[in-house]
Parts: sequence; C-alpha cells; structure tokens
Amino acid sequence: MNDRERILGRVRRALADVPQDDTPYEQAVPRDYLTEHGERSVEQTVDLLAENLADYRAIVHRCTAADLPATLAGMLAARGSKTVLAPPGLDPAWLAAVEADRVADRAETTPHELDRVDSVVTACTVAVAETGTLVLDGSPDQGRRRVTLVPDHHICVVRVPDQVVSSVPRALERLSPTRPLTWISGPSATSDIELDRVEGVHGPRTLEVVLVTA
Repeated sequence: MNDRERILGRVRRALADVPQDDTPYEQAVPRDYLTEHGERSVEQTVDLLAENLADYRAIVHRCTAADLPATLAGMLAARGSKTVLAPPGLDPAWLAAVEADRVADRAETTPHELDRVDSVVTACTVAVAETGTLVLDGSPDQGRRRVTLVPDHHICVVRVPDQVVSSVPRALERLSPTRPLTWISGPSATSDIELDRVEGVHGPRTLEVVLVTA
C-alpha cells in the first residue's frame, strides 16, 4: 500500500457514516455573508484603493490612457532603469516612449538573470480597494509569477474603473482557481525578525501602481 492509498483510505473511513443524501458540499455552508462593506461610488472606491496602496508603501500614480506611455517613460527614467522586462502580451504602445533596453521574457531565463533586470512593467487582472491588493493571474499581459517576484522594481498598470472592485469576495468572482494567482499588497516585506520591517525579501522592494482612466 502506497501513501496515496493510505490517505484515500482514511478519507473513505471518515466519510463512512455520511448519509448518501446528505446536503451537497456547495449547499452545506451558508453563503449569505456580506460581499462588500458599505456603499461607495466608483470614484470613492478608486480613492480607497489608492489610499490603501499608499498605506502599504506602494507608490501610486494616476494618468489617462493617452498619457500612459509618457508616464511610464518618466517613471523608469526617474528611477534610472536601463533595462525593463514586459510580458509578451503587454500592449506595446504602453512602452513606446521608454528608452530603456527591453529584456525578453524567456522560459530559460534564470533567476540570476532576472535579478539583474532593473524594472518590470505588467498589467493586472483585478485590484481590491478595501485591502489595497493587486491580483495577477499569469495572463499574457502579466507574465509568469517569477518575473514579478525576482526583479527589485515592479510597475503595475490598473485600468480604472474596469479592474477595480471594492472587496475580496468581488475579486474572487472574477478569478479562476485554475490560474496561477499572485496577490500583491504593497512591496514585499516581512517583520519576522525582531519585528523590524524588511522590504524586498520575497519580491520587489519597490512597487509602483499606475491607475489609468480612459
């Protein structure tokens, strides 16, 4: 008997006394809890997102879609980024004004090579206002998880208001559990040692978010 058979055997024994007509799992737990807290206008929801992002020490920018290329170029120039990585599905117009050298997102790229990239620019799937959280799901304009975890500087573009929701339950309605989800609340940080906050341990030390309106 292997480990798989042992585990399945324990599951079967634990379920042995469950009636065949027992309430299905999907109906067993009441799902009538609040999915958001209070009522907000679209503008208030976006403002809350910006406030909570900043509270997590992310740097927040706002611009129109027409100004996005110049905004990104200015951000990268201000940081002194000489190399920038963008996922293959990112809108090329976004980086049209950027002068930094482009780094291709290749499957064979090593973590050491990614660590030498100055900046990464991605889109996102959804942003949660109440928690100041960005969610990436590995779509072509967001790239693989490691391209947003290894380099030290991540710029994430959020389309406003289409990609902004008020709460985590609202975000879950838009997400697929089969996708490789990355939840980002500010730059990577930990306070595990002596309760001293250290940034950049498990991901980018600097997170910049651009809220783009049409």
